[in-house]
Amino acid sequence: MDKHTQNTQERARQTRIASDLALITRQIDAATERYQAKAGITGHKVTLVAVSKYQDVESMCALYLAGQRAFGENRVQDLRQKASELERLLAQPPYQVTLKPQAPQTPIEWHFIGTLQRNKINHLLALSPTLIHSIDSIELALSLDERCKAQGRIQPALLQVNAANEPSKHGFSLESTCDAFAHIRARTSHLHLQGLMTIGAHTQDISAVVESFARTKALYDTLRAAYSDVETLSMGMSGDFMHAIMQGANMVRIGSALFKG
Repeated sequence: MDKHTQNTQERARQTRIASDLALITRQIDAATERYQAKAGITGHKVTLVAVSKYQDVESMCALYLAGQRAFGENRVQDLRQKASELERLLAQPPYQVTLKPQAPQTPIEWHFIGTLQRNKINHLLALSPTLIHSIDSIELALSLDERCKAQGRIQPALLQVNAANEPSKHGFSLESTCDAFAHIRARTSHLHLQGLMTIGAHTQDISAVVESFARTKALYDTLRAAYSDVETLSMGMSGDFMHAIMQGANMVRIGSALFKG
């Protein structure tokens, strides 16, 4: 393939992905407006985390150039590889963008959204993730806190809730979430739990999906009343993010819908 053809295909890819991002952004904005009207509030902001686990780095580069900055990965090794490859690609012509924190461009946020094995903690922390979404046990939280304390760093994280009580999913039950949150907060100094994450019920029954989001939002409200620094409610993916926003999500994790082109 000659250089001209490659450039043409790359421009077409960037156009498609920018269009997908613009569509998702409009849908997020519309759902946010409806939620604010329903709740009688203003100023509700929703952060989009682009889930890039099945995407090549060229597609991620196109999404970055379209303005996306928060990316989510399910596996530590994939996060490490994607972060390195994306930085390398963006530093080359014609982009020549630096992702260093002191650069004028906004640096990328890397979110870890998958199940974290305790033997991978050091590998993940070496990548300085912006947010860990998946604290699914007290033991994991305490291990993370111990490693963070040794490194002299504060790591933001979310407690994972199994809102639909599905055996295939990780996380705390609805009944145990608030007690677990309080227990972890009382015993940790360097792991900063700042909210909740859930995955909507795995069913075609939309009412059950909405109920799983609504129950998680109720827990989030309880925690916000008890802790002034609780601020993140991560719920909603490609197939249900608008329902999640309508129940109060302020962070959504979207993958396939962003890369349809």
